[in-house]
Amino acid sequence: MAKMVKAAVLVEPGRIEIQEFPMPKLGKGAAIGRMVMAGVCGTDKHTYKGESVQNKGTKNEIQIPYPIIQGHENVLIIEEIDREGSLNLEYDGNILKPGDRVTMCPDVVCGKCWYCKNMPSYPWCEKLQFSYGNMRSCLDGNHLYGGFAEYIYIEPGTRLYKIPDALPDKVAVLTEVLCVTWTLDKAKEFNSFSLEGFNFNDTVVVQGVGPLGLAHVIKARMMGAGKIIVTDISDYRLNLAKEFGADLAINVKNTTEEERVELVMQETRGRGADIVVECAGIPSVVPEGLRMLRKAGMYLEPGNFVDTGGVTLNIHEICAKNLRIVGMCNHTHNSYQACMEMMVRSLDWFPWDKFVSHVYPLAQAEEAIKKGMAEDSMKVVIAPNG
Repeated sequence: MAKMVKAAVLVEPGRIEIQEFPMPKLGKGAAIGRMVMAGVCGTDKHTYKGESVQNKGTKNEIQIPYPIIQGHENVLIIEEIDREGSLNLEYDGNILKPGDRVTMCPDVVCGKCWYCKNMPSYPWCEKLQFSYGNMRSCLDGNHLYGGFAEYIYIEPGTRLYKIPDALPDKVAVLTEVLCVTWTLDKAKEFNSFSLEGFNFNDTVVVQGVGPLGLAHVIKARMMGAGKIIVTDISDYRLNLAKEFGADLAINVKNTTEEERVELVMQETRGRGADIVVECAGIPSVVPEGLRMLRKAGMYLEPGNFVDTGGVTLNIHEICAKNLRIVGMCNHTHNSYQACMEMMVRSLDWFPWDKFVSHVYPLAQAEEAIKKGMAEDSMKVVIAPNG
């Protein structure tokens, strides 16, 4: 009798069931991983709420294919792997074997389209094969395509990354979200004598300091930011952001937009911030963030990965202030090793043990997602095997 695998299945918006699937047979060039830990991403929360349109306006625009096993911020241990998989699945060339602990890029690309050939560091594939935890229903193929399960099936073409021994599971699970902070590296590319882009000692404002925002605080501090100002509705998250390096924390509930903009001006000698990063996942914060910028300042938009509606902007203000707006819908898949190595180096620099605020068993996956929406949580993770 085939071994059965338990998984938390999002059957439809707002309803998760624990279901069982037969353990798949290992295919050529593939692997099967035993899940250690899976982070609850903001995308997972949106999908749970029924906000299910992703990659809108591109050839990869999708509606989430319910029922689905979510979870794409994964730490897993290789359980089964064939020779072809062991030679080809690890992105940095390491030969994998059973027992190896790895994380993964959730996006599986074609490798042949214009974007794959010309912008190969970003998974902006025109013919995206699928994305773990987001783009493949558990009714399809080998079923186990998300981390909210006891095991996960790794298809050929997936990028795996061996985790350094010194990196604890509760830090390794943050790798994917740290890779999304390559928005700041993109801003650094604009650095010039005219002081555009992200320069040493620049003032950075982060709107929303949930896990994505906190990751940007960490990265901005690592990259030489001067003042870091954060806004949020949660005192818990604002205080934690200060522990990770933010200088000024502003609670949106206790201030008006005018007061927040004025505070940023006071902290920047009246000029405005050099960089503002939107990590709230709410379109309505964008006009305020643009007001916080100085002339020729840069607004980074990684927070609205899911279609949550539009917002009215005065385009003249963008023109009048010479603003630069950079959208970033994904992360660089060649940055995983760099992120993990930097996290190892900085284990004593930041209180990493506080980043993961709650750990839930698989049976409480729905409670985990709901807790991730609460103001007294940071990164919530699911440990499917205890």
